[in-house]
Amino acid sequence: MSRIILDNVDRSMLRLLQADGAMSSIAVGEKLALSTTPTWRRRKRLEDEGVITGYEATIDRKAIGLNLTAFVQISFQMHTDQSADDFEAVMRGNPYVLSCHKVTGNADYILQIVAADLEAYGEFVERVLRAQPGISAIHSSLALKEIKDSHRLPIPDI
Repeated sequence: MSRIILDNVDRSMLRLLQADGAMSSIAVGEKLALSTTPTWRRRKRLEDEGVITGYEATIDRKAIGLNLTAFVQISFQMHTDQSADDFEAVMRGNPYVLSCHKVTGNADYILQIVAADLEAYGEFVERVLRAQPGISAIHSSLALKEIKDSHRLPIPDI
């Protein structure tokens, strides 16, 4: 994706929408001192250009019984395009995998996984991770305390 030129109003709009994606164009416009139509047009342009990729509610994971977070390093014994593609497809499709990154260093991938408890996480490892062909090592680190959890990106000023 080529870099999109954002002015200060666009950046302010992005900050507002990151804080509250359900904010109406009227409310955004009021905060930005813009009328509704220009506000809607800017928002639509940011969506069409792929700067805004979607909207979602932020849910407290513990409120829905997901009390454990694990950070998992995955290493493969043999690297083939097919095994990587297959693994990545499974990770993309699993709702308990919050993030999956192909990385440099000792591991090939780092995952962030949520589960109800240690037993549920153990089942995930056995049924999902160990079922993937070619994995040579699985190293898990369990979160003891969550200090910060955010998906809000810093939006730099011009």
